[in-house]
Amino acid sequence: MTIQERLKSGCLILDGAMGTQLQAAGLKLGQRPEVLCFTQPEVVEEIHRRYIAAGSNIIYANTFQANGHKLAGTGYAVADVIRQAIAVARRAAAGTDTLVALDAGPIGELLEPLGTLKFDDAYALYREMVVAGEAAGADLVVFETFTDLYDAKAAVLAAKENTSLPIFLTMSFEASGRTFTGTTVAAMALTMEGLGVDAVGINCSLGPEEIFPMAQELTQWTDLPILIKPNAGLPDPATNQYNMTAEQFAAQMVPYTELGITALGGCCGTTPDFIRALRAALSGITPAPRRKKTRYGVCCPSQVAELNGVRVIGERINPTGKKRFQQALREYDLDYILQRGIEQ
Repeated sequence: MTIQERLKSGCLILDGAMGTQLQAAGLKLGQRPEVLCFTQPEVVEEIHRRYIAAGSNIIYANTFQANGHKLAGTGYAVADVIRQAIAVARRAAAGTDTLVALDAGPIGELLEPLGTLKFDDAYALYREMVVAGEAAGADLVVFETFTDLYDAKAAVLAAKENTSLPIFLTMSFEASGRTFTGTTVAAMALTMEGLGVDAVGINCSLGPEEIFPMAQELTQWTDLPILIKPNAGLPDPATNQYNMTAEQFAAQMVPYTELGITALGGCCGTTPDFIRALRAALSGITPAPRRKKTRYGVCCPSQVAELNGVRVIGERINPTGKKRFQQALREYDLDYILQRGIEQ
């Protein structure tokens, strides 16, 4: 059964947090979590095993920041780190039907014009990761915790154009319903559906109660399978600790099935106990059939213009993948560009 078929057949249980689990196991401040796959592989493998035993159908390899920017100066090459991390996850999943995902977070630097990183450079960094992940035997790639839609586009294009891996993409939203850089839920949905990802969703930043209305909105903008990975509630500002219990978390996740959402897990502060409680709470529950999306539009990251009745966009003047059109843009060949627009 393909990942796409599994997403449609019922609930897929994802894993929980890796970072906070590694911290609990002794990860020191400033230490690269991905390097533990070399120095303490048994610790990482045990965390994967505990999630699998708790009921996870997909585990995320310890590769969140295994990119050339973050690994610079560590003495470790991207391909080596990813190969080792996937191998550790594979050992944990041996004898089960658990899938292993290459987990990829943002580069760690904002793209132009918000920052200094060029789009092509970000693309190259993600390409290095996804090519290494496919070579190492990952079943899929999950891009998670993105806040910049332009950055997310670079990541997805790198995977689409250089691998055959299924692609999941999740972004992190603030209580305002926007990401840190202003991306809206609708803009994410429209862009990712247009790019052809296999599933889209929300992770981190907030707990299940706070994310729920955003998930409701997301179902209106896309027919793609949706995945949700909230934090264990909101941290106590005095202690920075997450105070939600596993049972509370699981109870707040059940309503997501009423929206037809089929992939659920946990992010910061969640543990194998949270995933075990989630699995128990969802036992016997069949997600409701998804209603067909009701809203259409065109967008920039921070704004969406809804379309009423119009379903055809000017694809002929979309330069993505069109070398001649890209050349015309670079050379200010307005005759060519205008002709394509007239044809459209």
